[in-house]
Order: sequence, then C-alpha cells, then structure tokens
Amino acid sequence: QVRLVESGGGLVQAGGSLRLSCAASGPSFSTYTMAWFRQAPGKERDLVAVMSGRDGSTAYADSVRGRFTASRDNAKNTGYLQMNSLKFEDTAVYYCAAQEAESRRWNYWGQGTQVTVSS
Repeated sequence: QVRLVESGGGLVQAGGSLRLSCAASGPSFSTYTMAWFRQAPGKERDLVAVMSGRDGSTAYADSVRGRFTASRDNAKNTGYLQMNSLKFEDTAVYYCAAQEAESRRWNYWGQGTQVTVSS
C-alpha cells in the first residue's frame, strides 16, 4: 500500500511562487507514474501535470505550461510541483496521485493541499 502526503501549499500573491511536495511511502515508487491534479470550488478535478514512471517524461495542462514544473526524486520517494507566476485562477486544492505500472487508473491519492493566490 502506498501513502501520499502533500505539503507546501499556502497563500501567495499573484506573480509569486510555491513548491508543492508529495512524499510517498511504500515500495516501487520509481516505477509509478505520478501526477498533480487540482480542484477549485465548484469545479471538477483537473489534471495539471503528469510524470511518466516509464521514461520520466512530463506533460502539462495548457493552463500551466511554461509556469509549472513537475519533477521527482526517486531516492527520496518524493514528487514536486514548482509553481511560478501564479495567477488568481490557480487557486485550488492540489492533489498528487500515483499510478502503478500497467494500471489504467490512479491507484493512490494524497489528501490535498490548499493553494490560494491573492490578486
């Protein structure tokens, strides 16, 4: 069983930066695909960034490409989301998720961390 714990959220002014962390427990972390999602009040949960467990490639939602950077440190079992040039519309609860190799669903979720961007 894998447990994911996010941290690093908070209140920041527009134009500022935050770095979220996702600490994972359990084996085989390096083989998992990891992703960051976010959910704003009254809206659906949207995919923000994904990092392949197969080749380390990353992909981003159009709304954050060029501003957000996802990375991972497999030695520390931790994923990161560096968020720069934050906008008011980035305000949301951010979740990390992990997908086992050969799985077609997100098997594990963190509890979420609130990011609030003031305009």
